[in-house]
Amino acid sequence: MITLEHIEKTYRVARRNAGMGEALRALFHREYTLIPALQDVSFQVADGEMVGYIGPNGAGKSSTIKIMSGILHPDGGTCVIDGLTPWKNRREHVRNIGVVFGQRSQLWWDVPVIDSFELIRDIYQVDAAAYRRSYEELVTLLGLGDIVRTPARQLSLGQRMRCEIAASLLHEPRILFLDEPTIGLDAVSKLAVRDFIRKINQERGTTVILTTHDMQDIEALTERVLLIGKGKILLDDTLDALKARSSHTRRLQIRYTGALAACPAGTTLVSQEAGQAAFSVDTDVCPVSRAIEALSRQVEITDLTVENISAEELVVSLYEEYAI
Repeated sequence: MITLEHIEKTYRVARRNAGMGEALRALFHREYTLIPALQDVSFQVADGEMVGYIGPNGAGKSSTIKIMSGILHPDGGTCVIDGLTPWKNRREHVRNIGVVFGQRSQLWWDVPVIDSFELIRDIYQVDAAAYRRSYEELVTLLGLGDIVRTPARQLSLGQRMRCEIAASLLHEPRILFLDEPTIGLDAVSKLAVRDFIRKINQERGTTVILTTHDMQDIEALTERVLLIGKGKILLDDTLDALKARSSHTRRLQIRYTGALAACPAGTTLVSQEAGQAAFSVDTDVCPVSRAIEALSRQVEITDLTVENISAEELVVSLYEEYAI
């Protein structure tokens, strides 16, 4: 069980203007700005749950992950994970967690990946039989093969991220923190990573907290979403409940000839270019059929598509709703 209560974290950041004079002045009188990263953050995650942790850049996602990992010490509040306080019981705590930062590496750059794996084995004091079992399973499931015999610096981004995930799971942790694990990956690599994360959750019961800007990751893996903005938890709900918020909204895309003069009541113009337009339709105000009829009185519609709004559009609407 993961429990965070009233977590606070503020960063003290040095500021100065450009120029040599400003640089010299800063040597003797440095100015600082206080930036509140986390403000009264509270939530719980049950064993075996997969949770999506979303929010814009700078919202506080990575700071939360670092506190739960024991890397950062909060200014206030409590965090208890399986009965341990991460920053006070780091040695015991890290045995139970795996962490993957999409923009950081735990692999040694100039040596074959397998050497990094064996060093991680020694750090966590994993016995030989358990390590061999875990290693063979991870290499098979993530399709690493001869990749592990290659230095990390010579791997593609997708190959390296699969190795990073394997490295974080060699000691069979009960909790996995994933901070943007699919950033920059191609479609094939993303699917492989998603399938693997889903598999370890189902077969091992691994608890997963996932931060990402890719809503396809959230849809594919999680059933619950936490929304953070400006350091505060703004929403904690199921993915189905979030989708239900947009159940009355449809996206209508048309190709047309003629001049489009106005939007029908209950519709909002989302985008428009030569001969094409996309509308958001509030079906509680205006059924899609009525919107199409009203538009066809203005222009000649040559093609149209009606679909639910995408997960990305749903998140954008949440950002707008909470002004983040």
